[in-house]
Amino acid sequence: MHADTTHPFDEATRLTPGADGWTCHTHDAYANMHGPFGGVTAATMLGAALERAGAVAQPVAMTANFCAPIRPGALLVRAREVRAGKSVQHLAVEMHQDDGTVVASASVVLAARSESWAHQVPRMPDVPCASEVAPLDTRGYRLAWLQRFEFRFIEGAPELGRTPRREPASAASTLWIRDAPARALDFKSLASLCDTFFLRIFQVRGVLVPAGTVSVTMHFHAGADDLARQGERPLLGRAWASVFRRNFSDQAAQLWSDDGKLLATSTQIAWFKQ
Repeated sequence: MHADTTHPFDEATRLTPGADGWTCHTHDAYANMHGPFGGVTAATMLGAALERAGAVAQPVAMTANFCAPIRPGALLVRAREVRAGKSVQHLAVEMHQDDGTVVASASVVLAARSESWAHQVPRMPDVPCASEVAPLDTRGYRLAWLQRFEFRFIEGAPELGRTPRREPASAASTLWIRDAPARALDFKSLASLCDTFFLRIFQVRGVLVPAGTVSVTMHFHAGADDLARQGERPLLGRAWASVFRRNFSDQAAQLWSDDGKLLATSTQIAWFKQ
């Protein structure tokens, strides 16, 4: 990518400071079924929290709640400090449509992290390297945001038909993933990537149904130096679900660096109608 080129992700998450917070704008490149791709919405709110806190703090946890469909156009983002200690800050973020409607909210935990004793229990799955796995051809998909990521599925690629499967398929997927075009990893893009896993109801039923993420929680296990070392190379992602019941389902995911470090984990609850 040339130095004078702005990546679509940076355009979609750009915040302009104002008297009452920050303004941003929906971006056609990340359009989803109803409004923008949720990962970009979450990343934008995380960006506001980071702007509010300053340069020292790094994300530890974030919960993003998608309150209403977001209409195309301008948005207002406000971030306020709820509580701050010597090394940990708690912030609350709200995103408003131009008529004042709250369309998304978030709680964000930031911290000044330092080196400590470390232990990682799970090991990265033994999988082919990204260069050995063909990318998913998303040109036939009508949702614009799918063109903004490179998906290299090892297992659990989407297989969608016109009618639901007679028997539920596996809810697990394993894939290499990164921004398209390639972009150096940072905390905002890591947050966005946490939400790129297709809703498990689509995979299990084998058909598109009305569905959407209601709330997603992300835990960041990496420091800025870990993200810088990863650079533009793909991350390994794993996603799965445990239960589909009474119009809601859970979903969990892991994101690994290509050298085996667990960078982030996420859980979410999604609504579906089936």
